[in-house]
Amino acid sequence: MTPLPLPVLYQSADLVAINKPHGLLVHRSPIASDASEFAVQLLRDQLGQRVHPVHRLDRKTGGVLLFALNEELNSAMQVLFAEGKVHKKYLAIVRGHTPDMLEIDYPLRREDGVLQEAFTSLKTLERTEVPIPFGKHATSRYSLVELTPTTGRMHQLRKHMAHIFHPIIGDRPHGCNKQNKLFKERFEMTTMLLHARYASFLHPATGEPVHITAPVQAEFQRMVEELFPSLNLHHVLH
Repeated sequence: MTPLPLPVLYQSADLVAINKPHGLLVHRSPIASDASEFAVQLLRDQLGQRVHPVHRLDRKTGGVLLFALNEELNSAMQVLFAEGKVHKKYLAIVRGHTPDMLEIDYPLRREDGVLQEAFTSLKTLERTEVPIPFGKHATSRYSLVELTPTTGRMHQLRKHMAHIFHPIIGDRPHGCNKQNKLFKERFEMTTMLLHARYASFLHPATGEPVHITAPVQAEFQRMVEELFPSLNLHHVLH
């Protein structure tokens, strides 16, 4: 069960941002019939009014999720997203040691077969090598990365990290099943280590700049402490 209330990061007369918990669906989906709780209904009940999700986060991704409180702002925010005017940054823990910086320019195919441009910038924040045997190796290597997508394709970050052979830990089906099994057995971790940390845009109704930051949640923080024990995450991010 998702703890209530949902953590509100930002609220104005017509816009709300929450820190979506990992594992919570944004809204009902026929492909996730096991779910009984959804961010739309939980936030509607919490605020006592209708809410409109203006974008999506995967079920297993946590972090900044935006809702409009009326149809007009919902439409205006959809335009901002479509035009690439909402700037987002994500944190992820991935397999292997990533380069300091990398531009991933790799088109992705939609479900209907259409190929779309997709672009992600990667910045490595920290690398680690831990004494956990994996396959023929005596140790395991991981990286904490900041990902900045400039397009918003379905599962873009998950597919891009798999494409460069640094899959996000806990990702299915794009990730490494053996790594996912290792994390489940060793750490009892079943979430995906992808967190929507930051979003910024100009408020469509007021023109004011909006900057929203979501602190990482308990499971992500726990894995940072396990894999990067000397890292001060707050210090790295500021």
